[in-house]
Amino acid sequence: MRIVLLSGGSGKRLWPLSNGARAKQFLKVLKDENGKMESMVQRVWRQLGKYNLEDKTIVATNSSQVEMLHNQLGQSTPVLVEPERKDTFPAIALAAVYLYSVEGCSVDEVVGVLPVDPFVEDHFFETIKKLEWGLNETDAELALLGVKPTYPSEKYGYIIPNGRTKSDFVKVNKFCEKPNESLAKRLIHQQALWNCGVFGFKLGYIIQLLKRWNVPVEYDALLKYYGQLPSNSFDYEVVEKASNIIALPYAGYWKDLGTWNTLTDEMDSHVIGNGFISDDVMEACIVNELDIPIVLMGVENVVVAASPDGLLVTDKKSSHKIKQYVSHFQDCPRYEEYAWGWRRVLEYKQKENDAETMTEKVHLTAGSILNDHKNPNQEVWTVTEGEGVLVLNGEFLDISSGFSITIPAAEAYTLKAVGDMEFVVIQNGKQLMENRREKDKTVLHLENPAFSHNL
Repeated sequence: MRIVLLSGGSGKRLWPLSNGARAKQFLKVLKDENGKMESMVQRVWRQLGKYNLEDKTIVATNSSQVEMLHNQLGQSTPVLVEPERKDTFPAIALAAVYLYSVEGCSVDEVVGVLPVDPFVEDHFFETIKKLEWGLNETDAELALLGVKPTYPSEKYGYIIPNGRTKSDFVKVNKFCEKPNESLAKRLIHQQALWNCGVFGFKLGYIIQLLKRWNVPVEYDALLKYYGQLPSNSFDYEVVEKASNIIALPYAGYWKDLGTWNTLTDEMDSHVIGNGFISDDVMEACIVNELDIPIVLMGVENVVVAASPDGLLVTDKKSSHKIKQYVSHFQDCPRYEEYAWGWRRVLEYKQKENDAETMTEKVHLTAGSILNDHKNPNQEVWTVTEGEGVLVLNGEFLDISSGFSITIPAAEAYTLKAVGDMEFVVIQNGKQLMENRREKDKTVLHLENPAFSHNL
């Protein structure tokens, strides 16, 4: 069985911590078994490892999330990058074609697809394995995983059963994606299940569908064709049209941590970062990524979240509405993670004649290398922590806390962090915000010749 994790989304529902580059699954607000902070994607990857599934897993994502996936899961994590951001059907089609034409998987190989961010107990992944058995023992086209609804939600797909098979699976009479509240109530009376966003199928089923629709089933050809695929969910494009579906009811704990209300319910600490909540405050939470303190007094059932991208103060019950209020924000994210570390905008100003000034803090993890980066603007660096080696104009410079240097515009350099290091970058110019997304994306191996022969 092969596993495909879907990692996408624009990151608006957990603003201001999430953004176009850092979606909700990358927020380190949960704790692992040792009390260390971890993200949703790190939690899921750890759980997959407990059932020896990580070696059979690939992550399908868009280009803006590749660096952060490698930062949190490691450089060796297999990542499949969409040519452009679309919905779940194109992403799953691309993954299926990759497994079929590049990795040479059999058409009888069972593929399990699931979101990268479910909040579940470990045995959820043991249940995922049962989908393989169900598909091999029946003639079903698709296998789904469902949980009993707790209220008539409009956010989920509904699985309407039609009697049980000889196993724990149920035959599916109909699948309804995101009904309105009135219809959802009627479906619940019919013993419908919420779809967990998990799909199981034999690889040949998807490949044959694509052939029938005249979609290329060779990976390179599909990459070129990708823009013509409908930007639609797998639920609408495939599941609702399938006629032979089975579903496995899941009785364990399952939750979609898609809003501040649901996410804070699962956080072990009411305060993350620099903050204080007075004793008279009930059911409140602070998540603060800024250096300044936040204090809550005399309020209840609120979430305060602060990051370089903004500040949110919301009643928990209203937190699900945030997307409609922040969707028009077009600013470049002011905090981003990469495979080599992270960078954060400390201050940004736009002056007359479109002149801009930006101050950033950059963090490099030990051993990381930035190589041959050419910035269109002059930069002034001041190292605030740690040490590294900078190669500029062929000269090797040992840099450490307190060291300052000017990097001329368009000058190539190579920087290696000997240990974890941080430095402040000040630059003046134009289009600084637009340019920063393209900066420092390349991470080199430690065998870089410039260092291997000289250090």
